[in-house]
Amino acid sequence: MISAGDFRNGITIELDNNIYQIIEFQHVKPGKGAAFVRTKLKNVKNGGVIEKTFRPTEKCPQARIDRKDMQYLYSDGDLFHFMDVESYEQIGLDEASVGDSLKFVKENVMVKVCSHNGNVFAIEPPLFVELEITDTEPGFKGDTATGATKPAVVETGATVYVPLFVDQNDVIKIDTRTGEYLSRA
Repeated sequence: MISAGDFRNGITIELDNNIYQIIEFQHVKPGKGAAFVRTKLKNVKNGGVIEKTFRPTEKCPQARIDRKDMQYLYSDGDLFHFMDVESYEQIGLDEASVGDSLKFVKENVMVKVCSHNGNVFAIEPPLFVELEITDTEPGFKGDTATGATKPAVVETGATVYVPLFVDQNDVIKIDTRTGEYLSRA
């Protein structure tokens, strides 16, 4: 159990039969009345964000989230297969639990599988990946002064906006949290 007075960013709590991660918290001491803690909570299963206030003495059970390094093997239709590299145990997850998290992940790349009480609810890809561009329009010389971008399809099939000087078959570095181009690799 954790009291609301001890809330910090990133802590996960159980509330109303759901698991929430604290995104933001603020201890408020009004001039009149009792102090309270204002929080923004993100539901880790569906991604929804709610705002809730607590009294500093209120207690919530702290949720234990297990993050396990696993290797993404392949997908066959609607199932995505992962392997624990220590025990060689394999699991298959459906598209609903994987979501959009694998759009920048190639096969045989290590990811973190997040679970609570054995139920997998999210996949955390590596923060940065290097992918080859399979399709993009050619850039034109002298057209870079405006900082313009163009769409490019990478080898996983996802579309990224890249600067005009980036060509087909170039390897680029991508931030998987935002889907933004960072640099050439």
